Parts: sequence; C-alpha cells; structure tokens
Amino acid sequence: MTFQLGQAISDGIRRILTPTGGILLVGFLAIQLLTQASINTAVISVFPDGPAGEIEAALGMTLPVSGTVAGGLFVGAVVLSSAYFAVLSRALTRPTVELSSFPSDLYTRRMGRATLSLFVGGLIVGPAIIIGFVMLFIPGIFLAVSFLFFTFAVGVEDRGIVDGLKRSWGLSRGNRLKLSVLVILAGVIGFISGIVGTLFDITNAAIVGELIVNTINSILFVLLYGIIAAAYLQLQGDDPERVDTSGVSESLNSIGS
Repeated sequence: MTFQLGQAISDGIRRILTPTGGILLVGFLAIQLLTQASINTAVISVFPDGPAGEIEAALGMTLPVSGTVAGGLFVGAVVLSSAYFAVLSRALTRPTVELSSFPSDLYTRRMGRATLSLFVGGLIVGPAIIIGFVMLFIPGIFLAVSFLFFTFAVGVEDRGIVDGLKRSWGLSRGNRLKLSVLVILAGVIGFISGIVGTLFDITNAAIVGELIVNTINSILFVLLYGIIAAAYLQLQGDDPERVDTSGVSESLNSIGS
C-alpha cells in the first residue's frame, strides 16, 4: 500500500487527542521522570558528600535512595519502558471510536513475552542504529526506518524478536524515503529538548529544566508515535475506520430489514 505521510500525520494527531492519548502521555512522562531521577541519583552516589551536593544542584531531580537502589530503579524503568511501548502500540492502533476507553487486555495480553521481546530487540536494534549513524549517518537513518514498526509487530501482532524485525523491514520496504521524515523528526525533537535543557542548566534551574524538557519530550514523542501508529495501519493495509463503518452499516441494515 502506498504510504500517505499527510494522512498519517492527521490520523496520528486525532489518535493522540483522545483519552487514550492522555493516558499514554502521563505514563510516558512518569517513566521519563523516573529514569532521569534514578540516573541522577546513581551518578551523585559515586561522589563524596561535598562534591555530590554541587553535582546534585547541577543535575536536577534526585531520589532519596542509595546509588544501588537507584541503579535498580533505572533497570526497572527500562523494563517498564519496554512494557509501556507494547501497550502503546496496541492502544494507538485500535479504531479511533475505541480510543475513549483503555481496556485491560491492552496491558495483560501476553505482556511477559512482548516486554521481553521489545527489551531484547531494543538491545539489538539500538546499537545497530547508533553504529549506522556513527559510520556515515545515512545507514543509521536506513536502519531506523527499517525497524520503525518493530514495536508494533511485537505488541500488536504478537511476533517474536526475529519475526518482528523481519515484519518491520517488510512494512517499510518501498516507503523508506517518506518514513525517514519521521526518523528525522524524532532527531529534531531530541535536539530541541537538548537546547531547552542546556538553557535551564545555564540559569541554574536544573530541576525546572528537567521537568519542562521531559514534559515537552513526552508530548512530542507520544504525538510522534501516534503518527507512526497511523503509518503502520496504512502499510499493513488495515483501515479501522472502514471496519467501524461497515459494522454500523450492517446494524442499520438489520434494523431497516
């Protein structure tokens, strides 16, 4: 199916401007804040009390726990993030008329397998993309686009790691140039967030800066994933709106008869 970028953007925005989008935004922000605070706390714990206080003021948010506990919380946040993206992929690919609800099957159906697959898959895909960017930049974009739908292949279609990677590669084939816009957009979001964070660091308002940066990041990345979800639905040939319409039409026809 030919990928329509404009349609994916408009559809993605509609999907995010729903109760489901709001729930996903809050969840993403919570994970972001937990990850940031646990990293800061672990870093500060390495230094003696004197320098640690100065570093804490520069870093921002911390947790009232030891460095060891903070490290454990960071690992937990990473695993939780994998589970979150499985839920996100399922939630955002439903018909838009269903996005006012958040049923339990989104976060209970085969969550162990999906979380493990996304966690291990991330360990494979992430370094590969980074190496691609370091080498010549273009290979990094190519790999990022090729594996753009891995999360959806695992979360929505219940595929394993290898099968999910193959599925994502196949979905992106023939549309990588248009899909690269989404990858570049993700980079722009990260760049803007970095600039905002630096400005707050300069003004010695690290905590405020982290809160603002993480909030901006969460809004923009959830929006981006809404667009990616819409792109995924296009490329797999699934039209949830058509399904809904036919269902309504059948009901009306049965009433009329």
